[in-house]
Amino acid sequence: MGANLTRRTFCGALTGAATLAALPVWAGAPGLLTARVATKQIAPPKYPATEVWAYDSQLPGPVLRLPQGGRVTRRLVNELPVPTSVHWHGIRIDNAMDGVAGLTQEAVPPGGSFDYDFVVPDAGTYWYHAHTMSFEQVARGLAGALIVEEAEAPDVDRDEVLLLDDWLIDPTDGQFMQPFGHVMSLSHGGRLGNVIGTNGVMDFSLPARTNERLRLRLINASNARIFVLKLEGLAGWTVALDGMPLPEPEPVSSELVLAPAQRIDLIVDVTASEGETAGLMRLDDNDLWRPQVLFPVQGTASSARRGPPNALPPNPRMDLPGIADAHPLEMAMQGGAMGRMGSARLDGKTLGFRELV
Repeated sequence: MGANLTRRTFCGALTGAATLAALPVWAGAPGLLTARVATKQIAPPKYPATEVWAYDSQLPGPVLRLPQGGRVTRRLVNELPVPTSVHWHGIRIDNAMDGVAGLTQEAVPPGGSFDYDFVVPDAGTYWYHAHTMSFEQVARGLAGALIVEEAEAPDVDRDEVLLLDDWLIDPTDGQFMQPFGHVMSLSHGGRLGNVIGTNGVMDFSLPARTNERLRLRLINASNARIFVLKLEGLAGWTVALDGMPLPEPEPVSSELVLAPAQRIDLIVDVTASEGETAGLMRLDDNDLWRPQVLFPVQGTASSARRGPPNALPPNPRMDLPGIADAHPLEMAMQGGAMGRMGSARLDGKTLGFRELV
């Protein structure tokens, strides 16, 4: 239904606009991010679905995309039986919004909520995850991707987020192995899973076309697994590490190593022919290459490959003043996984155990 615009209604609209401008960025409630118990088919179909903890009942959590300089406004609602919080990993934000329970905020109790509100100054690939008893809560599924897009996007046909993870599943019932803080995991530096997947599933695949150019945003959300990866039927470049763009794209000529919490941005061309299957391959625990992500090739994007991509635009304040004059320190730590570390060497000097603690 229309309305006549008069001087009075126009002035009233201006007054209302001025009032809104004085309110927070999210006038009213921000978008919700609800941590709750859900179920997900992680193990093969012969096993029951696994009870997980997830944001908005999704595993992984919803991909949050916004432009560089935009604002994240999310109200964490805790429907879990335990306290929790959200850490925004890798983003340079106000300390009060960093989400580390016991340090930058109090953990959100069951039934409670907390409003996260911050500007994202840096474009790149980041992620968010629980930061209260994170060795358990992240392993149960509380993680998702935070993507901050450049003002000028690179020349790609598609932009894909690949969140790599592993889960330790009890083969007798399809549920998570208990306890999460088992002494064996602690003594070996983390919990390794027996089910490995991407974006919440074991056999993740993305259809692709010959000579299609993809941006692949790799995120390692696992607790302790170091992914060793290689491209098969794909050729490309590393363009960013941990969210920050490289000065120049670096051709991928060997394996990629992705440590827990690390991110790698790739721009790749599909070189496999129609009817073939390209892949992001993973070196497994038996030194065999297994598919982490499959790209079945269906059709052709163009008759020829494009040239090398341009570098991504730099983020603000990336310069490291005085780095040329910095004194490098080398620390070698020694000790078995099941025993206490007896000594270490720091820049050529041997330190005793008392000095380490």
